[in-house]
Amino acid sequence: MKLLLAAVVAAASFTVAGCGVVPGPKQPAADIRTVVYTPQDWPQPLEADLYLPQGQGPFPGMLLVHGGGWERRSRDDMDRLARYYAGQGYVVLNASYRFAPEAKYPAQVYDLQQAMHWLHREASGLELDVRRIAAFGYSAGAHLLSLMALAAGTGDDLDRPWGGAQTRPAAVIAGGSPMDLRKFPGGKLVPQFLGGRLTEIPETFAAASPVTRVHDDAPPFYLFHGTRDTLVPIDHAEEFAQALRAQGVAVELERLAARGHILTFLTAGSALPAADAFLQRYLSEAALQ
Repeated sequence: MKLLLAAVVAAASFTVAGCGVVPGPKQPAADIRTVVYTPQDWPQPLEADLYLPQGQGPFPGMLLVHGGGWERRSRDDMDRLARYYAGQGYVVLNASYRFAPEAKYPAQVYDLQQAMHWLHREASGLELDVRRIAAFGYSAGAHLLSLMALAAGTGDDLDRPWGGAQTRPAAVIAGGSPMDLRKFPGGKLVPQFLGGRLTEIPETFAAASPVTRVHDDAPPFYLFHGTRDTLVPIDHAEEFAQALRAQGVAVELERLAARGHILTFLTAGSALPAADAFLQRYLSEAALQ
């Protein structure tokens, strides 16, 4: 049963891109190209697909991160979603990251911190407004983005040495995200990602759980989750939302009725209208003043 669970979680990355329900872009991207976003001395070069919108900036930005149980799948899964947001006028960076078990936590968070730094370095040439960079991930990707966003600028262990204020998104969209890894005492995926089981490294399980890192300066979060998700039950999102509210952080949770983990991923387009309205509120000039 545990092996079946691991296989299904990994397979959940048949995403909104390849066969999911996502509205078509308002207009095609002006340019799509592949970049290496990591420094030359990084453990391995990591690529991302950059999607540039039509028109003139300054544009908002979007960092996209795919799922796959921290061990597989690729950024290709997010292509359709990337095209959608480029069509909405965003500069989109659709990033790859290192996989477990070869790379263990917090390597993947460090990778995404580098992606945010790359966007800041290249902002002028991209006509990107660095105050308005959002982040969107599903499942493992949402988990990694949530950790990055919560650690950014805090000076804590996960913020050093690669984080800093530049790694804080202005808003986070997180779907189907495991927010408390302590809820997974068995199985394969979480132990190989963290380097041991809950009984062996309980402190790491806690540190790698976004719900334990909530603070009052966290960015706004829009969460969406299937009500019948048995792989990452909805209580992950509910308890995370409750923790954010307790700290006075803006959060919305959209419950997608009668959907499991995979179906929520495949039909994530139905969450986009509310997610886009959320982004418009928190990426507006007034919200940033």
